Amino acid sequence: MKLGTAIAEILKREGVEWIAGYPVNHMLEHAAAADIRPIIVRQERIGLHMADAQSRMTSGRKPGVFVMQHGPGAENAMGGVAQCFSESVPVLVLPMGYPRRLAHVEPNFNSVASMRSFTKSAEPITLAAEVPNILRRAFARMRNGRGGPCLVEIPNDMWNEEVPEPLDYRPVPLARYAPDPQDVARAAAMLAAARRPVIYAGTGVHWARAWPQLRALAELLAAPVTTSLGGKSSFPEDHPLALGSGGLAVQATVPHFLKNADLILGVGCSFSTTNFGIAMPKGKPIIQATLDPNHLGKDIPIELGLVGDAALTLDMLLAELKDRIRERRDPSKVAAEIQAVREPWLAQWREKRDSDAAPLNPYRVLRDLWNTVDVDNTIITHDAGSPRDQLSPFWVSRTPLSYLGWGKTTQLGYGLGLAMGAKLAAPEKLCINVWGDAAIGFTGMDFETAVRERIPIMSVLLNNFSMAIELKVMPISTEKYRSTDISGDYAAMARAFGGHGERIERPEDIVPAIRRGIRKTQEGVPVLLEFITSKETEVARPVW
Repeated sequence: MKLGTAIAEILKREGVEWIAGYPVNHMLEHAAAADIRPIIVRQERIGLHMADAQSRMTSGRKPGVFVMQHGPGAENAMGGVAQCFSESVPVLVLPMGYPRRLAHVEPNFNSVASMRSFTKSAEPITLAAEVPNILRRAFARMRNGRGGPCLVEIPNDMWNEEVPEPLDYRPVPLARYAPDPQDVARAAAMLAAARRPVIYAGTGVHWARAWPQLRALAELLAAPVTTSLGGKSSFPEDHPLALGSGGLAVQATVPHFLKNADLILGVGCSFSTTNFGIAMPKGKPIIQATLDPNHLGKDIPIELGLVGDAALTLDMLLAELKDRIRERRDPSKVAAEIQAVREPWLAQWREKRDSDAAPLNPYRVLRDLWNTVDVDNTIITHDAGSPRDQLSPFWVSRTPLSYLGWGKTTQLGYGLGLAMGAKLAAPEKLCINVWGDAAIGFTGMDFETAVRERIPIMSVLLNNFSMAIELKVMPISTEKYRSTDISGDYAAMARAFGGHGERIERPEDIVPAIRRGIRKTQEGVPVLLEFITSKETEVARPVW
């Protein structure tokens, strides 16, 4: 069996149905021969973002796969691999490599050496007979423990080498692990004794599919729940105990309850210090439940650590609390306090969200979008910058994985690939990416990929012809040289690519355009709705 045929067979046994990539990488052809659909992108980073979404939507059970050319193709892919690493997303990366005799000769680009610092593992194939072992290691590392990209480099001189038959490969099992029962008992006692506990849910809740357990614990304790951006949608945000997600922009409920908490339980989170996440208040006792022991107390001091799968951890906590709390606590006082804080906060934003002005206020566009789509049948993601901060505090996510949040690094243009990958993983859903006119400059050409590959997403573009978030930090550059100005007719670009493109400038046209866009996606046509918006710079920053 030729090497490429063997790798394709292994991918098939692992449940891979499509791979994203850019030629020349011979895995694209071998995958097609094995009935694995190759999707050709316009640039490498988008393909990695698509594979990223595949992994997210399946909670890592079926990791996404990306392949690329050796040399410049691998060089161009580095940003996408780094984004997967930052977000702890398991993706299999299969670059071609230079022939083995030249693999370590300068100036040739060696993917293994260059990307080892931002992959979970990086390994070259040097002997065809080892292919099953090498791929087994990669899938085992992706499927178990904290996620991250795994790279297997295929030297360009190996495609004609033979892998022994029969192919000795079985799919890698998922192995979960749980925390020390004594530590769980201590945590349960602390939670039972707390008068104002707050639960902070991270992305690990999604990876463990621990959504029912998270809800059960919150309702048992009558504890309010906030999430990281990555954890958004792990807890229904229309629930009486929901505070909304944390990030650079948050609802007023988040800092209020964290500031007044007497115990914070972080589940499936690293508590990483980032400009795009909520900071925990100092001096609070914190229990951290995380999959990776290296993340215990790495950025903030903690009282107790629980190392293990979020679902198993929550199951154990619920069992320990059974004898300590025999009936669900009354949530009415907590729910009333949440509403008492949220209502005046919403009132402060009502003028922007209800604005009839033109250019359109982006908060009005996003309000109408939420009111028009079938929220529970929609998957949405933000982009970096203003779209993230304008969307995340106000978009009420009610079902798991309906919001793909991210933010430890913030590459512009990430959202387009996420929406495309989500659509491939969940074709029955309306998949939306919200981006700005800066982000579309990075990855907008790959809207053509959505058209060509028949991936009917809806792209919502907030176009204010400016890098608005930079206006406050670049006043001289803007005044003297117009350095923050951007131009473009992106709806026309979408139509030129064969998609459905509309430019919307009046508030009364927002909802009809969204409805037309939804119908077009149902007909199999990718949609780009370009809303001409004001240079809105105000975001809902936390007030402590």
